[in-house]
Amino acid sequence: MSQSASELDAFFGARAGRLGVVVGGSLSRGIEVKLDPHTDIEELAAGRYVVVHGRDHDGRHNRFFSMITDIGLGNTNAQITNTPPDTSNPYLAEVYMGSMAYGTMHVSPMLMINKESEVGPVRTIPPHFQPVWTATERDINDVFGHEDEAHFHIGNPLELENTQINVDLKRLTERSVGIFGKSGTGKSYLCRILLAGVISRRSAVNLVFDMHNDYGWEVHNEHGRVDKGLKQLFPDRLSIFTLDPESSRRRNAPYDVVVTLAYSDIEPEDLGALRNTMDISDAMLDAAYTLKRIWKENWIQTFLTADVEDLEEIVETTSINASSMSALRRRLERFQRWGFLTPQPQGDSVKQIIDYLENRTNVVLEFGRYGNSLEAYILVANYLTRRIRDHYVKKVEESLGDRAKEPPQLMITIEEAHKFLEPKIAQQTIFGTIARELRKYKVTLLIVDQRPSAIDEEVMSQIGTRVTALLDNDRDITAVLMGVSGAAGLREVLARLDTRQQAIVLGHAVPMPVVIKTRAYDEAFYMAMGGELQGVHTKRKRKKNSDALYGDDGFDGLD
Repeated sequence: MSQSASELDAFFGARAGRLGVVVGGSLSRGIEVKLDPHTDIEELAAGRYVVVHGRDHDGRHNRFFSMITDIGLGNTNAQITNTPPDTSNPYLAEVYMGSMAYGTMHVSPMLMINKESEVGPVRTIPPHFQPVWTATERDINDVFGHEDEAHFHIGNPLELENTQINVDLKRLTERSVGIFGKSGTGKSYLCRILLAGVISRRSAVNLVFDMHNDYGWEVHNEHGRVDKGLKQLFPDRLSIFTLDPESSRRRNAPYDVVVTLAYSDIEPEDLGALRNTMDISDAMLDAAYTLKRIWKENWIQTFLTADVEDLEEIVETTSINASSMSALRRRLERFQRWGFLTPQPQGDSVKQIIDYLENRTNVVLEFGRYGNSLEAYILVANYLTRRIRDHYVKKVEESLGDRAKEPPQLMITIEEAHKFLEPKIAQQTIFGTIARELRKYKVTLLIVDQRPSAIDEEVMSQIGTRVTALLDNDRDITAVLMGVSGAAGLREVLARLDTRQQAIVLGHAVPMPVVIKTRAYDEAFYMAMGGELQGVHTKRKRKKNSDALYGDDGFDGLD
């Protein structure tokens, strides 16, 4: 009497989820797996997770949590590749597929879960013929933990949509973070999700240089719908500053503070960050330092309004040559087109931002129409960050004797990061300094970029957590995986991500590299963020009522 495949599997003890057995490999190269006949090779994909079970010891065994890095086809007789059998007969096809031809996969062990369910690094490999299984929800949770006050849900494993991948927010914010991916892969959405997690758990206070008005109020997505900005999700925890109030009014986007800079605020050091973008030569930069020494803080305004005689006198009495001075003036004349730059100071925007940050209010600085000018973006971001970082250095040094003076952890978000961090200028910009300092002064970066290969290698090596969507340039892939163990296997995974809503997360905030389907930024996400805030509000309300009942001088009635 004939039996179905499922009946035979049941008789011989086959279980759903088993994929194959270990047939070879090494600790350095990874493990080779021969797939079971019933395993559908088309259902496997690079980047998915499997668990290799070690040898059984009284009902307990080690679990090698691994990632599929390659999939292949094998056979027991090389002749079969030259003379393929006739598979039109289903029975013969099954015979061949179960014996002479088979599927293989290569897996890279990432972590080992020992017999006591403790997670640690991989220092050995399982023996021959140990079974390989699809990773289960329990396996994922043993590695990545559950979502709590310190861990935030950013996505799901590709094959387990009901299982969460959570990042450690403290480890995320204590070192710089990079979000990479080619244009159109959803980097802004990834950034918004991470920022929402940091804001909701108060892991750090954020300053976002919003180049294209993607983070503050609302943004129109590619499907014609409107997505909420961070201000709408966290109205009491975030304020919007703007360089372009006219643009904000046109977009019906409310703002809290208008930012202006005076010409006298700009230092020659700030022009150094524009060296490549505005084609400022060393001679022009030297001229700027000389003019600053002669004309003091009003050097730019004086320079732009000086007549021919004044400029000729400068050339005659200093080492500045006429061509460098003329070229520098032409470049600085672009500043006159930017309405946020004023001849005279109109308030202290840096102090306002610092006051908000020290009160743990997150700040999004919208650039409005000036976001289309890369020079304006670089100038403002560099100017504000330099002074905020100087303030943080002072506060951190003061707090060494008084912890009460310690400022909150600050994370600064910049887009087009390679323009600030390319090798020629990374040593001179404040962003390069921050990246190299790690967490020394409680300031880190969240950089968003589509060309990681253009970022200085030393800076890339200091990025603690990398969240990377699809990249198709070999140099960019190499840059992202620089210094990562098992980079060869991950390279194949990274090159095969979908163009939308998939990313690989690796580094400081996760225990191992993980490929995720990123969390959707939709109504469910909005409700989740609102629910967390409501929970915090409820806890505060309960504490207030408890203080009122048991004695508190600030009692002003029950809520």
